This record gives sequence, structure tokens and C-alpha cells, in this order.
Amino acid sequence: MHLNPYGEYAVLLAASLANEWPADRAGIEARTRDFGMTMDFEEGPEDHARSRRVIDDWLRVVDAGDPGRRAMLLNAQMAEAAAYPRLTDHDGEGWHLHYRDDDQVLTSVLRAVISVGTSLHLVTRGMHRLGRCAAEPCTMVVVDVTRNGRQRYCSVRCANRAAVRRHRERTGVAG
Repeated sequence: MHLNPYGEYAVLLAASLANEWPADRAGIEARTRDFGMTMDFEEGPEDHARSRRVIDDWLRVVDAGDPGRRAMLLNAQMAEAAAYPRLTDHDGEGWHLHYRDDDQVLTSVLRAVISVGTSLHLVTRGMHRLGRCAAEPCTMVVVDVTRNGRQRYCSVRCANRAAVRRHRERTGVAG
């Protein structure tokens, strides 16, 4: 049984933000809700720009091919977001675990949730389960949540495009 309440949704949230950056702070908060975060956050004047920095830092993890480098980057991000794990029932939906302090601003929560979630995802599923789409020139982030651990493309469209390219290369058919 795979039990990882922070890993999958947090890393998928980060990929969603990286692949389609919201135009404003409201878009970021809406996306967090789409991925299961239920907290309200007081609005800060630079939330949008600071949240972008969180995602840019996370993209350095995505692009680090070496597991040791990934671990180093994630450890630094988790140290920056350090908080005691705590049980909470803030939304009345039942008790659950948070890896962050209460009353933190949006960007602090994003850094904590994304760094811890990505770490959990990689150590429970494999350090190779995060990267960029293998279909050039696509650069979308791919979070591998498949059973077999072999997802390389961000979409069926990119997988098909890569298959057609390989076929044309093998057969010498021009595109």
C-alpha cells in the first residue's frame, strides 16, 4: 500500500504551477485549492513574485539529474521551510498532519509543502520520478506517478509525437 499524503498532491501542484504559471496571486491560491490545500492565506504585497521564486527553486530540483544533487537542493529548501510537524483540524474535515507552522504566508507554505512533498515522492517512488518531457522541444515537467515508474512524456500527444519521430528516423520517411 502506498501512503504518502504530502508527496503526490504537492509535487503535482508544483508541476502544475511550473507548467502553467498563474497570472496573479488569486490564480496561485485557486491552484492550491485545486490540489487539495484548504487553508486561507493573508495576502502579501509580493506573494506572486515570491511564489514564482519558490517554483524556480523547485525547477532546479527537477533539472538536477543526479540524485545527490537533488537531495542537496531539497534539503536546502526544507531547511529554509523548517517547521515542526503537527496534527491539525483547521478546516473541520478531520485531523491530518501538516509540515508547517500555523499562520504562515502563502509562499512559506508553498515552499514547505512542495519541498517536503517532492522529497517524499522521490524517496518513496524513486529519485528518477521527476523530470522534463522527453519529447523535444517540449519542456513541461513530468511527475511520474505510474505503477511501473517509466513515464517520460507530459501527455499522450508528446508521446505520440516522439513515437512518430522515432519511426520516421528508422524508416527514413521525411516529415
